[in-house]
Amino acid sequence: MATRLPTVAIIGRANAGKSSLFNRLVRSQQAIVAREAGTTRDNVVGKVTYFTSRAHKNAGVSAASDETSATRVSDDAYSTEARSEAVSDDALTHTERHDNTAQFWLVDTAGLKDPSDEFEAGIQQQIEEAADAADVILVVVDSTQFPGDEERLVAKKALKSKKPVILITNKADLRESLHDDEFRRLGIKTIVRTSAEHNSGISELLDHIALLIPARTEVEADDRLRISLIGRPNVGKSYLFNTLAGKQQAIVANVAGTTRDLNRIGVNYHGQHIELIDTAGIRRQGKQEVGIEKFSVLRTLQAIEESDVCMLLMDVNELNTSLDQKLAGLIAEAGKCLVLVVSKWDAVEGKDAYTRDALAPKIANQFDFVPWAPLIFTSSVTGQNVTKLFDLALECIVRRDQPTKTRVLNDLLQQAVVKHPPAGLKNSHPKLRYMVQTDTNPVWFVIYGSNLKFVHWSYKRYLERLVRETYNYAGVPIKFSYRDEKQIKANKERVAKGLEPVTKAYKKRKEAEKKATPWVSAE
Repeated sequence: MATRLPTVAIIGRANAGKSSLFNRLVRSQQAIVAREAGTTRDNVVGKVTYFTSRAHKNAGVSAASDETSATRVSDDAYSTEARSEAVSDDALTHTERHDNTAQFWLVDTAGLKDPSDEFEAGIQQQIEEAADAADVILVVVDSTQFPGDEERLVAKKALKSKKPVILITNKADLRESLHDDEFRRLGIKTIVRTSAEHNSGISELLDHIALLIPARTEVEADDRLRISLIGRPNVGKSYLFNTLAGKQQAIVANVAGTTRDLNRIGVNYHGQHIELIDTAGIRRQGKQEVGIEKFSVLRTLQAIEESDVCMLLMDVNELNTSLDQKLAGLIAEAGKCLVLVVSKWDAVEGKDAYTRDALAPKIANQFDFVPWAPLIFTSSVTGQNVTKLFDLALECIVRRDQPTKTRVLNDLLQQAVVKHPPAGLKNSHPKLRYMVQTDTNPVWFVIYGSNLKFVHWSYKRYLERLVRETYNYAGVPIKFSYRDEKQIKANKERVAKGLEPVTKAYKKRKEAEKKATPWVSAE
Protein backbone atom coordinates (compact mmCIF):
# COMPACT_ATOMS: atom_id res chain seq x y z
CA MET A 1 0.00 0.00 0.00
CA ALA A 2 1.45 3.35 -1.05
CA THR A 3 1.15 6.07 1.55
CA ARG A 4 1.83 9.79 1.32
CA LEU A 5 1.48 11.97 4.40
CA PRO A 6 0.49 15.64 4.16
CA THR A 7 3.12 18.27 4.89
CA VAL A 8 2.97 21.36 7.08
CA ALA A 9 5.71 24.01 6.83
CA ILE A 10 6.56 26.62 9.50
CA ILE A 11 7.90 29.92 8.13
CA GLY A 12 8.52 33.34 9.57
CA ARG A 13 11.14 35.78 10.77
CA ALA A 14 13.92 34.80 13.11
CA ASN A 15 13.19 34.93 16.85
CA ALA A 16 9.44 34.50 16.42
CA GLY A 17 9.48 31.16 18.25
CA LYS A 18 9.26 28.76 15.30
CA SER A 19 11.62 26.19 16.77
CA SER A 20 9.87 26.22 20.14
CA LEU A 21 6.54 25.74 18.38
CA PHE A 22 8.02 22.87 16.37
CA ASN A 23 9.22 21.21 19.58
CA ARG A 24 5.79 21.54 21.14
CA LEU A 25 4.02 20.01 18.15
CA VAL A 26 6.33 17.01 17.88
CA ARG A 27 6.53 16.77 21.69
CA SER A 28 10.28 16.45 21.59
CA GLN A 29 13.07 19.01 21.84
CA GLN A 30 14.48 18.35 18.37
CA ALA A 31 15.02 21.88 17.11
CA ILE A 32 17.73 24.05 18.69
CA VAL A 33 16.26 26.85 20.76
CA ALA A 34 18.13 29.93 21.94
CA ARG A 35 17.47 33.61 22.50
CA GLU A 36 19.91 34.61 19.80
CA ALA A 37 18.15 35.28 16.51
CA GLY A 38 19.13 33.03 13.62
CA THR A 39 20.06 29.99 15.70
CA THR A 40 18.15 27.66 13.38
CA ARG A 41 20.11 27.32 10.16
CA ASP A 42 18.84 23.91 9.05
CA ASN A 43 15.41 22.61 8.17
CA VAL A 44 14.31 20.07 10.76
CA VAL A 45 11.70 17.53 9.75
CA GLY A 46 9.38 15.80 12.24
CA LYS A 47 6.43 13.47 11.94
CA VAL A 48 3.44 14.48 14.05
CA THR A 49 0.82 11.87 14.94
CA TYR A 50 -2.13 12.73 17.18
CA PHE A 51 -5.15 10.80 18.36
CA THR A 52 -8.63 11.58 17.13
CA SER A 53 -11.64 10.04 18.80
CA ARG A 54 -14.42 8.82 16.53
CA ALA A 55 -16.81 11.49 17.75
CA HIS A 56 -14.29 14.23 17.29
CA LYS A 57 -13.16 12.91 13.94
CA ASN A 58 -16.64 13.18 12.54
CA ALA A 59 -16.80 16.74 13.73
CA GLY A 60 -13.34 17.50 12.36
CA VAL A 61 -11.83 18.15 15.80
CA SER A 62 -8.70 16.44 17.07
CA ALA A 63 -7.43 15.73 20.52
CA ALA A 64 -3.82 15.85 21.56
CA SER A 65 -1.16 13.45 20.45
CA ASP A 66 -1.21 9.76 21.29
CA GLU A 67 1.99 9.15 19.47
CA THR A 68 4.36 11.78 18.20
CA SER A 69 7.82 11.35 16.86
CA ALA A 70 10.40 13.75 15.48
CA THR A 71 12.88 12.88 12.84
CA ARG A 72 16.00 14.93 12.38
CA VAL A 73 18.18 13.70 9.58
CA SER A 74 21.55 14.32 11.14
CA ASP A 75 24.74 12.52 12.01
CA ASP A 76 23.42 11.27 15.34
CA ALA A 77 23.41 7.54 16.06
CA TYR A 78 20.08 5.81 15.88
CA SER A 79 18.67 4.59 19.20
CA THR A 80 17.29 1.08 18.97
CA GLU A 81 16.04 1.30 22.55
CA ALA A 82 13.94 4.35 21.72
CA ARG A 83 12.60 2.66 18.61
CA SER A 84 11.67 -0.45 20.55
CA GLU A 85 9.93 1.57 23.25
CA ALA A 86 7.96 3.55 20.68
CA VAL A 87 6.59 0.34 19.24
CA SER A 88 5.88 -1.45 22.50
CA ASP A 89 4.23 1.54 24.12
CA ASP A 90 1.63 1.74 21.40
CA ALA A 91 -1.64 0.69 23.01
CA LEU A 92 -3.64 0.77 19.79
CA THR A 93 -3.70 -1.75 16.96
CA HIS A 94 -2.54 -0.73 13.52
CA THR A 95 -6.10 -0.68 12.24
CA GLU A 96 -7.20 1.60 15.06
CA ARG A 97 -4.28 3.91 14.37
CA HIS A 98 -5.44 4.38 10.80
CA ASP A 99 -9.04 4.98 11.90
CA ASN A 100 -8.42 7.29 14.83
CA THR A 101 -5.17 9.14 14.20
CA ALA A 102 -3.99 11.87 11.88
CA GLN A 103 -0.39 12.29 10.72
CA PHE A 104 1.61 14.91 8.89
CA TRP A 105 5.20 15.92 8.24
CA LEU A 106 6.23 19.13 10.01
CA VAL A 107 9.09 21.26 8.67
CA ASP A 108 10.85 23.86 10.80
CA THR A 109 12.59 26.33 8.50
CA ALA A 110 15.42 28.68 9.28
CA GLY A 111 14.47 32.21 10.28
CA LEU A 112 14.11 34.64 7.41
CA LYS A 113 16.99 37.06 7.04
CA ASP A 114 17.00 40.80 7.53
CA PRO A 115 16.93 43.08 4.49
CA SER A 116 20.60 43.85 4.97
CA ASP A 117 21.27 40.12 4.62
CA GLU A 118 19.68 39.71 1.19
CA PHE A 119 16.26 39.29 2.77
CA GLU A 120 14.37 39.56 -0.51
CA ALA A 121 16.22 36.65 -2.15
CA GLY A 122 16.08 34.53 0.98
CA ILE A 123 12.37 34.99 1.55
CA GLN A 124 11.50 34.32 -2.08
CA GLN A 125 13.32 31.01 -2.06
CA GLN A 126 12.11 29.87 1.35
CA ILE A 127 8.43 30.58 0.74
CA GLU A 128 8.40 29.25 -2.80
CA GLU A 129 9.93 25.97 -1.65
CA ALA A 130 7.60 25.76 1.35
CA ALA A 131 4.57 26.41 -0.84
CA ASP A 132 5.73 23.81 -3.32
CA ALA A 133 6.26 21.04 -0.78
CA ALA A 134 3.65 21.82 1.90
CA ASP A 135 -0.09 21.25 2.04
CA VAL A 136 -0.55 23.78 4.87
CA ILE A 137 1.66 26.79 5.70
CA LEU A 138 2.06 28.12 9.24
CA VAL A 139 3.18 31.75 9.34
CA VAL A 140 4.62 32.51 12.78
CA VAL A 141 4.93 36.08 14.06
CA ASP A 142 5.97 37.59 17.37
CA SER A 143 2.77 38.86 18.99
CA THR A 144 4.75 41.47 20.93
CA GLN A 145 5.97 43.19 17.73
CA PHE A 146 3.88 45.22 15.31
CA PRO A 147 3.89 43.58 11.87
CA GLY A 148 6.40 45.19 9.52
CA ASP A 149 7.30 44.96 5.85
CA GLU A 150 8.90 41.56 6.33
CA GLU A 151 5.76 40.05 7.89
CA ARG A 152 3.57 41.53 5.16
CA LEU A 153 5.82 40.07 2.47
CA VAL A 154 5.77 36.64 4.14
CA ALA A 155 1.99 36.71 4.37
CA LYS A 156 1.63 37.87 0.76
CA LYS A 157 3.82 35.13 -0.62
CA ALA A 158 2.14 32.47 1.55
CA LEU A 159 -1.34 33.52 0.40
CA LYS A 160 -0.19 33.67 -3.21
CA SER A 161 0.67 29.96 -3.03
CA LYS A 162 -3.08 29.16 -2.83
CA LYS A 163 -2.33 26.76 0.02
CA PRO A 164 -4.21 26.95 3.34
CA VAL A 165 -2.42 29.40 5.62
CA ILE A 166 -2.65 29.77 9.40
CA LEU A 167 -1.25 32.85 11.14
CA ILE A 168 0.24 32.03 14.53
CA THR A 169 0.77 34.92 16.93
CA ASN A 170 3.30 33.38 19.28
CA LYS A 171 4.42 34.57 22.74
CA ALA A 172 0.80 35.43 23.56
CA ASP A 173 1.53 34.88 27.26
CA LEU A 174 3.60 38.07 27.48
CA ARG A 175 2.09 41.33 28.66
CA GLU A 176 3.38 43.12 25.57
CA SER A 177 1.33 40.82 23.35
CA LEU A 178 -0.77 42.76 20.84
CA HIS A 179 -4.42 42.17 19.96
CA ASP A 180 -5.25 40.01 16.95
CA ASP A 181 -6.68 43.06 15.17
CA GLU A 182 -3.14 44.36 14.69
CA PHE A 183 -2.35 41.30 12.56
CA ARG A 184 -5.55 41.04 10.50
CA ARG A 185 -4.09 43.55 8.03
CA LEU A 186 -1.76 40.77 6.90
CA GLY A 187 -4.75 39.22 5.12
CA ILE A 188 -4.64 35.78 6.76
CA LYS A 189 -8.12 34.92 8.04
CA THR A 190 -7.25 32.07 10.43
CA ILE A 191 -5.34 33.38 13.46
CA VAL A 192 -4.30 31.24 16.42
CA ARG A 193 -2.72 32.71 19.55
CA THR A 194 -0.07 30.45 21.08
CA SER A 195 2.60 30.32 23.71
CA ALA A 196 5.06 27.58 22.86
CA GLU A 197 6.78 28.13 26.19
CA HIS A 198 3.62 27.45 28.24
CA ASN A 199 1.90 25.01 25.85
CA SER A 200 -0.97 27.43 25.27
CA GLY A 201 -3.07 27.27 22.09
CA ILE A 202 -1.36 24.10 20.81
CA SER A 203 -4.51 21.97 20.90
CA GLU A 204 -6.45 24.68 19.04
CA LEU A 205 -3.70 24.85 16.43
CA LEU A 206 -3.82 21.06 15.93
CA ASP A 207 -7.58 21.27 15.51
CA HIS A 208 -7.19 23.83 12.71
CA ILE A 209 -4.46 21.77 11.03
CA ALA A 210 -6.69 18.68 11.21
CA LEU A 211 -9.39 20.50 9.30
CA LEU A 212 -7.01 21.72 6.57
CA ILE A 213 -4.63 18.87 5.82
CA PRO A 214 -5.67 16.33 3.21
CA ALA A 215 -6.10 12.70 4.16
CA ARG A 216 -3.25 10.26 3.77
CA THR A 217 -3.11 8.93 0.25
CA GLU A 218 -3.41 5.15 0.38
CA VAL A 219 -3.89 3.08 -2.74
CA GLU A 220 -4.81 -0.53 -2.08
CA ALA A 221 -5.80 -1.65 -5.57
CA ASP A 222 -2.45 -0.72 -7.09
CA ASP A 223 -0.36 -3.82 -7.87
CA ARG A 224 2.84 -1.83 -8.43
CA LEU A 225 5.87 -2.64 -6.31
CA ARG A 226 7.52 0.64 -5.27
CA ILE A 227 11.27 0.51 -4.70
CA SER A 228 13.18 3.59 -3.49
CA LEU A 229 16.92 4.08 -3.70
CA ILE A 230 18.00 5.86 -0.49
CA GLY A 231 21.41 7.07 0.60
CA ARG A 232 23.94 9.82 0.97
CA PRO A 233 24.98 11.90 -2.06
CA ASN A 234 27.29 10.36 -4.63
CA VAL A 235 26.91 6.75 -3.47
CA GLY A 236 25.73 5.64 -6.90
CA LYS A 237 21.94 5.88 -6.61
CA SER A 238 21.34 7.52 -9.99
CA TYR A 239 23.84 5.22 -11.72
CA LEU A 240 22.07 2.19 -10.27
CA PHE A 241 18.70 3.74 -11.15
CA ASN A 242 19.73 4.05 -14.80
CA THR A 243 21.14 0.52 -14.82
CA LEU A 244 17.93 -0.96 -13.42
CA ALA A 245 15.79 1.18 -15.72
CA GLY A 246 17.83 0.16 -18.75
CA LYS A 247 18.25 3.73 -19.97
CA GLN A 248 19.75 7.13 -19.07
CA GLN A 249 16.79 8.39 -17.08
CA ALA A 250 18.55 10.25 -14.24
CA ILE A 251 21.42 12.72 -14.52
CA VAL A 252 24.67 11.18 -13.32
CA ALA A 253 27.64 13.28 -12.19
CA ASN A 254 30.46 13.11 -9.69
CA VAL A 255 29.17 16.26 -8.01
CA ALA A 256 27.27 15.48 -4.81
CA GLY A 257 23.71 16.74 -4.83
CA THR A 258 23.07 16.44 -8.58
CA THR A 259 19.72 14.80 -7.95
CA ARG A 260 17.42 17.34 -6.25
CA ASP A 261 14.00 15.80 -6.87
CA LEU A 262 12.47 12.35 -7.22
CA ASN A 263 12.94 10.44 -10.47
CA ARG A 264 10.37 7.74 -11.20
CA ILE A 265 10.19 5.09 -13.88
CA GLY A 266 8.13 1.94 -14.44
CA VAL A 267 9.93 -1.37 -14.97
CA ASN A 268 8.50 -4.83 -15.72
CA TYR A 269 10.41 -7.68 -14.12
CA HIS A 270 9.13 -11.22 -14.59
CA GLY A 271 5.60 -9.95 -14.99
CA GLN A 272 5.77 -7.70 -11.91
CA HIS A 273 5.22 -3.97 -12.53
CA ILE A 274 7.80 -2.04 -10.50
CA GLU A 275 7.96 1.70 -9.90
CA LEU A 276 11.60 2.61 -9.30
CA ILE A 277 12.23 5.85 -7.37
CA ASP A 278 15.59 7.66 -7.34
CA THR A 279 15.82 10.06 -4.40
CA ALA A 280 18.03 13.00 -3.58
CA GLY A 281 21.05 12.24 -1.45
CA ILE A 282 20.63 13.14 2.22
CA ARG A 283 23.56 14.88 3.85
CA ARG A 284 24.20 15.92 7.41
CA GLN A 285 22.07 18.92 8.37
CA GLY A 286 25.05 21.25 8.64
CA LYS A 287 26.20 20.41 5.10
CA GLN A 288 22.84 20.91 3.40
CA GLU A 289 22.41 23.91 1.16
CA VAL A 290 19.61 26.41 1.62
CA GLY A 291 16.50 26.30 -0.50
CA ILE A 292 15.91 23.43 -2.87
CA GLU A 293 18.13 20.85 -1.16
CA LYS A 294 16.34 21.39 2.13
CA PHE A 295 13.00 20.38 0.69
CA SER A 296 14.47 17.58 -1.41
CA VAL A 297 15.21 15.91 1.93
CA LEU A 298 11.53 16.14 2.77
CA ARG A 299 10.62 14.59 -0.58
CA THR A 300 13.04 11.74 0.15
CA LEU A 301 11.33 11.08 3.48
CA GLN A 302 7.98 11.10 1.70
CA ALA A 303 9.38 8.58 -0.79
CA ILE A 304 10.23 6.29 2.11
CA GLU A 305 6.65 6.54 3.34
CA GLU A 306 5.12 5.56 0.00
CA SER A 307 7.61 2.78 -0.83
CA ASP A 308 7.28 -0.94 -0.29
CA VAL A 309 11.01 -1.67 -0.35
CA CYS A 310 13.89 0.73 0.37
CA MET A 311 17.38 0.03 -0.94
CA LEU A 312 19.92 1.77 1.31
CA LEU A 313 23.04 2.38 -0.77
CA MET A 314 26.45 2.72 0.88
CA ASP A 315 29.70 3.58 -0.85
CA VAL A 316 32.18 0.75 -0.29
CA ASN A 317 34.90 3.41 0.02
CA GLU A 318 33.06 5.23 2.82
CA LEU A 319 31.33 2.71 5.06
CA ASN A 320 30.19 2.79 8.67
CA THR A 321 28.92 6.35 8.78
CA SER A 322 26.36 7.23 11.44
CA LEU A 323 24.12 8.87 8.83
CA ASP A 324 23.72 5.50 7.08
CA GLN A 325 22.64 4.04 10.38
CA LYS A 326 20.17 6.88 10.88
CA LEU A 327 18.65 6.33 7.46
CA ALA A 328 18.30 2.59 8.13
CA GLY A 329 16.52 3.41 11.38
CA LEU A 330 14.10 5.77 9.62
CA ILE A 331 13.23 3.10 7.05
CA ALA A 332 12.68 0.46 9.74
CA GLU A 333 10.60 2.85 11.85
CA ALA A 334 8.41 3.56 8.83
CA GLY A 335 7.71 -0.17 8.58
CA LYS A 336 9.30 -0.58 5.13
CA CYS A 337 11.27 -3.53 3.82
CA LEU A 338 14.99 -2.80 3.88
CA VAL A 339 17.92 -4.07 1.80
CA LEU A 340 21.48 -2.92 2.57
CA VAL A 341 23.33 -2.34 -0.70
CA VAL A 342 27.11 -1.85 -0.83
CA SER A 343 27.77 -0.03 -4.11
CA LYS A 344 30.87 0.54 -6.26
CA TRP A 345 32.22 -2.96 -5.54
CA ASP A 346 34.25 -2.69 -8.73
CA ALA A 347 36.30 0.12 -7.15
CA VAL A 348 37.79 -2.19 -4.49
CA GLU A 349 41.39 -2.89 -5.44
CA GLY A 350 43.04 -6.19 -4.77
CA LYS A 351 39.83 -7.94 -3.69
CA ASP A 352 39.63 -11.71 -3.72
CA ALA A 353 37.07 -14.37 -2.85
CA TYR A 354 37.49 -13.68 0.86
CA THR A 355 37.19 -9.87 0.80
CA ARG A 356 33.40 -9.87 0.91
CA ASP A 357 33.30 -12.50 3.67
CA ALA A 358 35.65 -10.39 5.78
CA LEU A 359 33.76 -7.15 5.22
CA ALA A 360 30.18 -8.42 5.67
CA PRO A 361 30.41 -9.11 9.46
CA LYS A 362 31.80 -5.61 10.07
CA ILE A 363 28.89 -4.01 8.23
CA ALA A 364 26.39 -6.26 10.00
CA ASN A 365 27.82 -5.18 13.34
CA GLN A 366 27.22 -1.51 12.46
CA PHE A 367 23.59 -2.33 11.61
CA ASP A 368 22.89 -4.71 14.47
CA PHE A 369 19.60 -2.87 15.18
CA VAL A 370 18.28 -4.19 11.82
CA PRO A 371 19.80 -7.71 11.80
CA TRP A 372 16.97 -8.86 9.55
CA ALA A 373 18.04 -6.65 6.61
CA PRO A 374 19.81 -8.62 3.83
CA LEU A 375 23.22 -7.39 2.65
CA ILE A 376 24.32 -7.40 -0.99
CA PHE A 377 27.42 -6.11 -2.83
CA THR A 378 26.80 -4.52 -6.23
CA SER A 379 28.49 -2.68 -9.07
CA SER A 380 26.53 -0.65 -11.59
CA VAL A 381 29.62 -0.50 -13.82
CA THR A 382 30.03 -4.27 -14.18
CA GLY A 383 26.40 -5.16 -13.49
CA GLN A 384 27.36 -7.43 -10.58
CA ASN A 385 24.28 -8.48 -8.54
CA VAL A 386 22.20 -5.62 -9.99
CA THR A 387 19.28 -7.75 -11.15
CA LYS A 388 19.39 -9.64 -7.84
CA LEU A 389 18.07 -6.47 -6.22
CA PHE A 390 14.70 -7.02 -7.88
CA ASP A 391 14.73 -10.65 -6.72
CA LEU A 392 15.43 -9.56 -3.13
CA ALA A 393 12.64 -6.98 -3.27
CA LEU A 394 10.13 -9.54 -4.55
CA GLU A 395 11.16 -12.02 -1.86
CA CYS A 396 10.68 -9.37 0.83
CA ILE A 397 7.16 -8.61 -0.40
CA VAL A 398 6.24 -12.32 -0.42
CA ARG A 399 7.43 -12.65 3.18
CA ARG A 400 5.66 -9.44 4.20
CA ASP A 401 2.32 -10.56 2.74
CA GLN A 402 2.47 -14.16 3.93
CA PRO A 403 -0.69 -15.16 5.87
CA THR A 404 -0.30 -16.21 9.47
CA LYS A 405 -3.16 -18.05 11.16
CA THR A 406 -4.10 -16.98 14.68
CA ARG A 407 -4.19 -20.59 15.87
CA VAL A 408 -0.60 -21.16 14.78
CA LEU A 409 0.52 -17.91 16.41
CA ASN A 410 -1.15 -18.85 19.69
CA ASP A 411 0.52 -22.25 19.67
CA LEU A 412 3.87 -20.54 19.14
CA LEU A 413 3.19 -18.05 21.94
CA GLN A 414 2.18 -20.73 24.42
CA GLN A 415 5.27 -22.80 23.59
CA ALA A 416 7.44 -19.72 24.14
CA VAL A 417 5.78 -18.96 27.50
CA VAL A 418 6.16 -22.57 28.69
CA LYS A 419 9.80 -22.70 27.67
CA HIS A 420 10.70 -19.22 29.00
CA PRO A 421 8.01 -17.74 31.31
CA PRO A 422 8.10 -13.93 31.48
CA ALA A 423 9.52 -12.57 34.72
CA GLY A 424 7.62 -10.06 36.81
CA LEU A 425 7.22 -8.69 40.29
CA LYS A 426 5.75 -10.47 43.33
CA ASN A 427 2.07 -11.16 42.67
CA SER A 428 2.35 -9.23 39.39
CA HIS A 429 3.50 -11.71 36.82
CA PRO A 430 2.56 -10.93 33.22
CA LYS A 431 0.11 -13.30 31.59
CA LEU A 432 0.33 -13.58 27.80
CA ARG A 433 -2.96 -15.10 26.68
CA TYR A 434 -3.06 -14.93 22.89
CA MET A 435 -1.51 -13.22 19.83
CA VAL A 436 -3.02 -12.07 16.54
CA GLN A 437 -1.66 -10.49 13.38
CA THR A 438 -3.53 -7.27 12.59
CA ASP A 439 -1.78 -6.12 9.42
CA THR A 440 0.83 -6.99 6.79
CA ASN A 441 2.08 -3.56 5.73
CA PRO A 442 3.79 -3.15 8.07
CA VAL A 443 3.62 -6.60 9.66
CA TRP A 444 1.95 -5.99 13.00
CA PHE A 445 1.30 -8.42 15.86
CA VAL A 446 -0.80 -7.69 18.93
CA ILE A 447 -0.41 -9.69 22.16
CA TYR A 448 -3.29 -9.65 24.64
CA GLY A 449 -3.05 -10.43 28.33
CA SER A 450 -2.83 -8.91 31.79
CA ASN A 451 -0.08 -7.10 33.72
CA LEU A 452 1.67 -6.55 30.40
CA LYS A 453 3.44 -3.44 31.67
CA PHE A 454 5.77 -5.77 33.55
CA VAL A 455 6.97 -7.50 30.39
CA HIS A 456 10.70 -6.76 30.12
CA TRP A 457 12.13 -5.37 26.88
CA SER A 458 14.46 -8.36 26.59
CA TYR A 459 11.48 -10.72 26.63
CA LYS A 460 9.82 -8.68 23.88
CA ARG A 461 12.94 -9.06 21.75
CA TYR A 462 12.90 -12.79 22.49
CA LEU A 463 9.35 -13.06 21.13
CA GLU A 464 10.20 -10.99 18.06
CA ARG A 465 13.26 -13.14 17.33
CA LEU A 466 11.17 -16.30 17.73
CA VAL A 467 8.51 -15.06 15.28
CA ARG A 468 11.19 -14.03 12.78
CA GLU A 469 12.96 -17.35 12.88
CA THR A 470 9.70 -19.29 12.61
CA TYR A 471 8.25 -17.42 9.62
CA ASN A 472 11.44 -16.11 7.93
CA TYR A 473 10.80 -12.37 7.89
CA ALA A 474 14.16 -11.58 6.28
CA GLY A 475 14.18 -8.00 5.02
CA VAL A 476 10.82 -7.24 6.65
CA PRO A 477 10.34 -5.13 9.81
CA ILE A 478 7.77 -6.47 12.25
CA LYS A 479 6.10 -4.57 15.07
CA PHE A 480 4.45 -5.66 18.28
CA SER A 481 1.80 -4.07 20.48
CA TYR A 482 0.84 -5.25 23.95
CA ARG A 483 -2.74 -4.69 25.05
CA ASP A 484 -3.91 -5.17 28.61
CA GLU A 485 -7.43 -6.58 28.78
CA LYS A 486 -8.41 -4.48 31.81
CA GLN A 487 -7.22 -1.31 30.12
CA ILE A 488 -9.11 -2.23 26.95
CA LYS A 489 -12.35 -2.50 28.90
CA ALA A 490 -11.72 0.80 30.69
CA ASN A 491 -10.87 2.58 27.42
CA LYS A 492 -14.05 1.35 25.78
CA GLU A 493 -16.02 2.93 28.60
CA ARG A 494 -14.07 6.20 28.19
CA VAL A 495 -14.61 6.30 24.43
CA ALA A 496 -18.33 5.68 24.95
CA LYS A 497 -18.33 8.79 27.13
CA GLY A 498 -16.48 10.79 24.46
CA LEU A 499 -13.16 10.78 26.35
CA GLU A 500 -9.70 10.00 25.06
CA PRO A 501 -8.43 6.47 25.78
CA VAL A 502 -5.72 6.15 28.42
CA THR A 503 -2.42 4.98 26.95
CA LYS A 504 1.18 5.29 28.11
CA ALA A 505 1.65 8.23 25.78
CA TYR A 506 -1.47 9.81 27.23
CA LYS A 507 -0.10 9.42 30.77
CA LYS A 508 3.27 10.84 29.79
CA ARG A 509 1.62 13.82 28.19
CA LYS A 510 -0.49 14.53 31.25
CA GLU A 511 2.54 14.29 33.51
CA ALA A 512 4.44 16.70 31.25
CA GLU A 513 1.56 19.13 31.30
CA LYS A 514 1.46 19.06 35.09
CA LYS A 515 5.15 19.77 35.36
CA ALA A 516 4.83 22.48 32.69
CA THR A 517 8.52 22.47 32.01
CA PRO A 518 9.20 25.79 30.27
CA TRP A 519 11.04 25.91 26.98
CA VAL A 520 12.64 29.11 25.89
CA SER A 521 10.37 30.54 23.25
CA ALA A 522 12.96 32.46 21.25
CA GLU A 523 14.82 30.76 18.40
